[in-house]
Amino acid sequence: MIKIQNDAVIAGFFIVILYFLFSKSESKNKYWKAIFGFVPALLFCYIIPGFLNSFGIIDGEASGLYQFSTKLLLPAALILLTSTADLKAILGLGQKALIIFFAGSIGIVLGGPIALKIVSGSSSSFQLASQTEGYWKGLVTITGSWIGGSSSQLALKEIYGCSEELFVIILVIDALVANIWTAILFYGAGITDKIDRWLKADTTSIEEVKANILKYKETKDKPADLKDITKILAVGFGGTAVAHVLSSYISDTLLPHKAWMLDHGLEPFNSQFLWLVLISTTIGIGLSFTKIRKLEKLGSTDFATLFIYFLIMTIGMRLDLFSIGANLGLLAVVVLWMLIHVVVMLIVARVIRAPFFFVAVGSQANIGGVATAPAVASAFHPSLAPVGVLLAVLSHVIGTYAGILSAWLMNFV
Repeated sequence: MIKIQNDAVIAGFFIVILYFLFSKSESKNKYWKAIFGFVPALLFCYIIPGFLNSFGIIDGEASGLYQFSTKLLLPAALILLTSTADLKAILGLGQKALIIFFAGSIGIVLGGPIALKIVSGSSSSFQLASQTEGYWKGLVTITGSWIGGSSSQLALKEIYGCSEELFVIILVIDALVANIWTAILFYGAGITDKIDRWLKADTTSIEEVKANILKYKETKDKPADLKDITKILAVGFGGTAVAHVLSSYISDTLLPHKAWMLDHGLEPFNSQFLWLVLISTTIGIGLSFTKIRKLEKLGSTDFATLFIYFLIMTIGMRLDLFSIGANLGLLAVVVLWMLIHVVVMLIVARVIRAPFFFVAVGSQANIGGVATAPAVASAFHPSLAPVGVLLAVLSHVIGTYAGILSAWLMNFV
């Protein structure tokens, strides 16, 4: 059997696979549309390298690509993604849009621990497995996925040490539940008038949002030249260098206090990787108040997305797919978790008389991110697509922080 041990060969092969997945996921061919409509490209990024590793074609544990990706590509992606946040434009969406969005985020942060507690209380076998297998370490990555996207999910995986076997189960369940909810939202867009009547919504706020959208992205995107590409990479990797220096300094400073932090439930803050993620995110937010934010028009988000997908493939190459089994208990937790998120949003929407549009886009900005939130917004009206973009970018900003808070709560449970 062929065994590839050269990381340069593996990296090149992975890039070719990524190009194939990107091109086919955008194909108009009905067969490819059906495949990628059922199984997202993101999941293929885990499964394909996982098969290669499981059949012994590559050795994920012996490769250095994973360490390279987590230490260099992930921080750079976080910086580039959060630096695109136009916080002023986001605030211009109006109070109701932001209230509903944050209600969805709170429903996710609190819903996970509540769902884990309910399912654990109803099944002693699941409770025992949850404790021995550390299910909370996998579930907390869903908080990152649903609020901050893949970058936050991967960051939380590393911070809390979720195993590869548990992580792939989480990914399958995450994709299943999230995609079903997205389909429900598209259906809801077609009956929005009925839902708005039930919510007793004041839809005049939608017109205010449309007016704000006309001011967003006034200039068109332009192709990036060599100087532009170099600037994007300089921001991403230069910021990563700064984050590495600061995170190393902070972790070294806290090292003498390791025992005290462990006794007070602050163990994650002993991790240099945690500080690397937090500092990278903070650098990106800081840069969003500068002209660096305009790099989005030159493709900085595309670079960040490529980094994330390559990192996902290096995680996939560490999987042993033959050791993975079904887990109905975890599925029950995630389904209940999603229901809590939805109920919280609907209750808040009814109280403040917010239209269903804000519920759908606010939820999808949390759950689906920049990939699907604009599509859901467009289902209501094409001109409203940027609302999904803006709120999804906001989810990138708060995703990692929300995940850490949720992890504390799950750990207590």
